[in-house]
Formats: sequence, structure tokens, C-alpha cells
Amino acid sequence: MASLELEPIGFVRTGKDLKFQTPHQPDASSGESNEIVLNPGNQFELALEDLAGFDRIWLVWWFHKNKTWRPRAMPPRGPAKRRGLFATRSPHRPNPIGLTCVPLLSIEGLTLKVGPLDLIDGTPILDIKPYISTIDAYPDAGLGWISEMEQEIANAPRFDIEVTELATMQLEWLSQRGIEFKEKAFESLSIDPRPHRTRRILKLAENSFRMACGPWRIYFHLEADSVIVDRIDKGYADETLVKPGYEKITDREAQIDFSLAFLQKD
Repeated sequence: MASLELEPIGFVRTGKDLKFQTPHQPDASSGESNEIVLNPGNQFELALEDLAGFDRIWLVWWFHKNKTWRPRAMPPRGPAKRRGLFATRSPHRPNPIGLTCVPLLSIEGLTLKVGPLDLIDGTPILDIKPYISTIDAYPDAGLGWISEMEQEIANAPRFDIEVTELATMQLEWLSQRGIEFKEKAFESLSIDPRPHRTRRILKLAENSFRMACGPWRIYFHLEADSVIVDRIDKGYADETLVKPGYEKITDREAQIDFSLAFLQKD
């Protein structure tokens, strides 16, 4: 069989355009809700009959932003160590198919309201299946290398996060414009601020680091067991932001205003 032909049955609507905005492990208690909108004209109304009685569903979906894969991947948690791809949940796979279990909140017509999930807006949905706890759950199953990694993280001391006056002002400025990445970034830095490609932490110089948070950057240094957040900056140069053809850059207008507000020069 040389190839398979698949067609999406619908698409995710989350309002999150970047992978960084989505949680690695969605928190069911967060109160977040999202939508799965199925395509009309395919009798999917009939296919949804009887699904409303299930608390959770499996979403089978397509990593539509990923075009390449590698046989070994570097997981975002733990040390910067590559693992065999099939022992990870890396999004970069030979066939970029994803599987996510989400709370089913309600069904109205062709729209399924679901709880928190780790998918970006516009993700194609290939199939929906009911989650059956008596069949799908194996709480005593071994977790391989993940067990060791989780134990190391649990036993490792957490880093305190300290924020300079400038960085505080910048984060508040962004928050007033609905741009929030501090909580997720600070949680990651408190666990492990070491340079890591998947966590997008780069060492710039001796005790000088940068973390990419979607289109934004956090600059920090370390002091003993503390991460000192020095400043926030945008991810694109001023000349790029005003170029024709770059209008779809995420937070483009906010990045332009940020330069004016804080007189940042690239």
C-alpha cells in the first residue's frame, strides 16, 4: 500500500495560534473550553447520536504544521537527551497523527464543546471515539524512561523566579493587551532553566540566557537557586515587522507598539 487518503471530518477552534500557548498536559480543572466543529453535509449529525452520554472522548487528529520528522526526539521535560521517536509523544512523526483524550462538555448540532486540550486553532480532526475507562485505562502500566525522569524532576529543587522592575513593567504591559505567557514560561524555568532546544532556551553568553515564548523572548540569568528575569523583548526585528507580506506575524501590532513603548532596539 503506497499511500492512504484521509479527509478531515472537522476542525478545532481554540483561539490559540501557537503551540507555545497550549499546555503540554491540559488541566481538566482549569475551566477552559474549546470547540470541535464538524463539517456539514456528511451526515455527521447521525454519527454523533449517543455520544452525549460519555464524559470523555478520543480525538484523532493531524499535525498539520509539521512537515518533517526525525527518528530520535528531544522531549521538552527532563535533561537534553534524545529518545527514540516511538518512545515519545513528539509531534514530528513519519505520519503526523495525534491522539488526545478530552472532556466532552456538550454537543449542539455539529459543534462539540470540549475541555482543555493541547491543540492549536485549525487542527484537522480525523476521527472521534468514546473514551471507555474499563478498556482504555491501565493505571498500573509501566512508564519506561518517563518514570525515571519524573522521579528526577520530583526530587530536584525548584528555582525561585525573581523579576526585575523593567521586566515586571513589560509583562504588565503585555497582560493589559491580552498577551499572557508568563505562567507557563515561569513554571518551566522553575523546574529547569538549563539550555534546551525543545524548551527553546538558548545560552547567549556566560550566565546569560534567552527563552522563546512564541513571538516573545524572556532574557534571564541565574543566581544560586534563583532565575532572575531581566527583561522581555519581541521576537522580530523592527524592519521585519513593517515589511509588506509579514502582516500575519503573531502579535505583530503589539510588537510594533512594544518597541515604541520601551524604546527597544534590535
